[in-house]
Amino acid sequence: MKFNYRFSNLLGTVYRQGNLNFTPDGDSVISPVGNRLTVFDLKNNKSETLPLATRQNIACVGLSPDGNLAILVDNEGAAVLVSMLSKSVLHRFHFHKPVHSVSFSPDGRKFVITKDNVALMYHAPGKKREFNAFVLDKSYYGPYDETTCIDWTDDSKCFVVGSRDMSTWVFGAERWANLVYYSLGGHKDAIVGCFFEENSLDLYTLSQDGALCAWQCDTELDGLLPRLPKDTTASTKASSDNKPEAEDDVDDLEEQRGEEIHGKANPETAERAGKVKYSRLSKHFFNKEGDFNNLTAAFFHKKTHLLVTGFASGIFHLHEMPDFTLIHSLSISDQRIASISMNRTGDWIAFGCSGLGQLLVWEWQSESYVLKQQGHFNNMMSLAYSPDGQYLVTGGDDGKLKVWNTSSGFCFVTFTEHTSSVTAATFTSSGFVIVSASLDGTVRAFDLHRYRNFRTFTSPRPSQFACLAVDASGEIVCAGSQDSFEVFVWSMQTGRLLDVLVGHEAPISSISFSPVQTMLATASWDKTVRLWDMSDSWKTKETLSLNSDVLTVTYRPDGKELAVATLDGQITFWDPQNAVQTGSIEGRHDLQMGRKEMDKITAKQSAKGKSFSTLCYSADGQSLLAGGASKFVCIYHIQEQILMKKFEISCNLSLDAMEEYLDRRKMTEFGSLALIDDGAGDEDGVSLALPGVKRGDMSSRHFKPEVRVTCLRFSPTGRSWAATTTEGLLIYSLDSGLVFDPFQLDLDITPSSVHRTLRQKEYTAAIVMAFRLNEKALIREVLESVPSSEIDVIGSSLPGVYVEKLLQFLPFAFETSAHLEFYLTWAQRLLMQHGQSLKTRSGSLLPTIQALQKSIQNHFEDVSKLCDWNRFSMKYALALSRQRGMKRVADAPVSDEEDIEPSDSSMEDQSEDEVVQI
Repeated sequence: MKFNYRFSNLLGTVYRQGNLNFTPDGDSVISPVGNRLTVFDLKNNKSETLPLATRQNIACVGLSPDGNLAILVDNEGAAVLVSMLSKSVLHRFHFHKPVHSVSFSPDGRKFVITKDNVALMYHAPGKKREFNAFVLDKSYYGPYDETTCIDWTDDSKCFVVGSRDMSTWVFGAERWANLVYYSLGGHKDAIVGCFFEENSLDLYTLSQDGALCAWQCDTELDGLLPRLPKDTTASTKASSDNKPEAEDDVDDLEEQRGEEIHGKANPETAERAGKVKYSRLSKHFFNKEGDFNNLTAAFFHKKTHLLVTGFASGIFHLHEMPDFTLIHSLSISDQRIASISMNRTGDWIAFGCSGLGQLLVWEWQSESYVLKQQGHFNNMMSLAYSPDGQYLVTGGDDGKLKVWNTSSGFCFVTFTEHTSSVTAATFTSSGFVIVSASLDGTVRAFDLHRYRNFRTFTSPRPSQFACLAVDASGEIVCAGSQDSFEVFVWSMQTGRLLDVLVGHEAPISSISFSPVQTMLATASWDKTVRLWDMSDSWKTKETLSLNSDVLTVTYRPDGKELAVATLDGQITFWDPQNAVQTGSIEGRHDLQMGRKEMDKITAKQSAKGKSFSTLCYSADGQSLLAGGASKFVCIYHIQEQILMKKFEISCNLSLDAMEEYLDRRKMTEFGSLALIDDGAGDEDGVSLALPGVKRGDMSSRHFKPEVRVTCLRFSPTGRSWAATTTEGLLIYSLDSGLVFDPFQLDLDITPSSVHRTLRQKEYTAAIVMAFRLNEKALIREVLESVPSSEIDVIGSSLPGVYVEKLLQFLPFAFETSAHLEFYLTWAQRLLMQHGQSLKTRSGSLLPTIQALQKSIQNHFEDVSKLCDWNRFSMKYALALSRQRGMKRVADAPVSDEEDIEPSDSSMEDQSEDEVVQI
């Protein structure tokens, strides 16, 4: 079993905060998700989360014009320069203050960031390696309050900055003689957006109260004059006065500040000096539908002159400028729209709603959604893989059940029938039925063919169901109750209650069915695990006594072992046949619980009371995955009972209980600064939780979420595992393509010797040598060199060890090769010829067979859709040819009718036969 699992993708969360960006080709949306960055490929219908993270939640993202570089800035002002090609971190920098926005110039040579009331312009990193990639060029002062937004002119000569002090400032990116800065007023609220017109200095400014001002400049972009060098006399005078050039700039600024106040310059002075002058053309107001319907986001597409504005009520408007013509208005959410962006052609509009964690891409011309994704806006509590590993189902505290495609990363169906938190969810053995339990007192079964709730199981008295299990046949459904200490058993076929299992004296915490027998294990807070024989009148077969409250129980895939996690931090292993304990693991010290901001004790003392709350066996049953209220997930080797590896699921300091030591600089005589400053009248602040309240009230107050792992599951293929965490659904998978992992390698086995053996047409020996080197490219080359007529002979002569290796390679070949029939022949011949010998190792080969089934099923769905499309296209073409033939017969003379009819009918019969044959 290999343990080199690496972060693969993040599902369940599509947007948190920050600004959205389209890639230069317009096919992908880049969305900040917590402290990570996700790229949604709209053309190929896939999503990918970059394998890098910042230390805090991402506040803003700046994308270079060529799309190769991105600057991620977190809430504390720490910036990360990321290569979008290699998906790696190139440079780290700290701005020491929270950054409000970052924007590259259109030529890609500079970028501007705004923090506090300052705009800082840096030289953009180039292609050469530098010690410091961020070199400060200029600092621009002007606003008296925090800056909010940036926009550049098309030629990168000037940029405009909006501020909370209701003013807008136009700055020259270079030293212009007639423009150093210009201040514009005219608004009564904070500036939300400011945008230049295409190839012009004319601009639009929008404020939070829904006002739009259009400003006209009397100077074109070509009219900006470069500052001439001072003459010899002036330079001599400057040198004699010992006055540096920086002070000259300050004098120029002060001179112009005296001329221009709040956008109104003295006309005579402006004409005399030839300075740039702005005048307001018009002022418009958006239709306000309530006192709290503030303008929250805006975007202006320069080529199409389209202005998109989003409001706090979830409504967005699309206007055509400069006439301010309303194209259409639509309500897309009931939460505030936090970010808006448009692609290069202006066809697609992306909206981000931070309140619901929602990401939408709207095509305004056809008025349809290109992408509509929303994660769980509350904690995810449960997780399950489908039997073939293609799908994932998650249940959350928001009462929703979502089904995700593991290959694309998108949610394709959401079930909202539950009215309270979903505590457990699982697939049946067929893979087309999902069963979920909820605190609303119902257990529901959903059909993935018709996407409907076809069964609802209830108890005689209302109960809150905390756990769920379905037997291997999919006919029996069991759910454990929190309040009545009972386990209810239903029939999937009839929906009737079959029995109620009683005996526990505390809430039921977990239940699990044996994969191979009709045995049910139930765990409870009464420090016992009971084994029920479902085939023998629902009787208790054994009772396992433990030293502490039992939190979770799970069976090994072969049903011969039981793993139990208790409140004292121990994991014990039991033989369910003989009710004998076979081993135990002390996992309390492996959790490494972090210290909360309001904790009075150290992290080491706090970890003594922590325990694992979720367990999962690997696909081969040799290792165990364990997680709980910690940022770590542990993999244990069961036979050796040792810790093999620990995975840090998050490094996001925006979550609580992350740091082992508290910063003493944050401690004051009144207590922690976290108790004093956070949420003091700020709209986006973090308010304190009430005493004893673990989960915040989403409608009235904010809270700092605590990092925890609520559920862990291994993929049936064994190539990946998933975890529902505070940040979302994290998927870790094996990346063995970069690892050199030979098998029984000798000195005389080299790629050249493999090619030499292949030229001699010794195919069996070449295959064995290629698998010993274990390089996928070489294995694929050798296999595709084998003639299809000799697959039978070579497959039968392969040793059993290499048959297993070849079966493990086939899923990779299906995904990367176009020779579908060739590899299907290999799979069929190997399974037919070596089926009996493979049955003896069915337990260890189960992940391999399931990976093969997943790949074949994927291709079957793709090819079947293509065949259906072609079949319908041929039917349409045939019907069209018949219609034309009948028209030609009707228009022909009577004398030619007898000659035309036989040929026409024979042509139709022949076409029908061809369609049926295809």
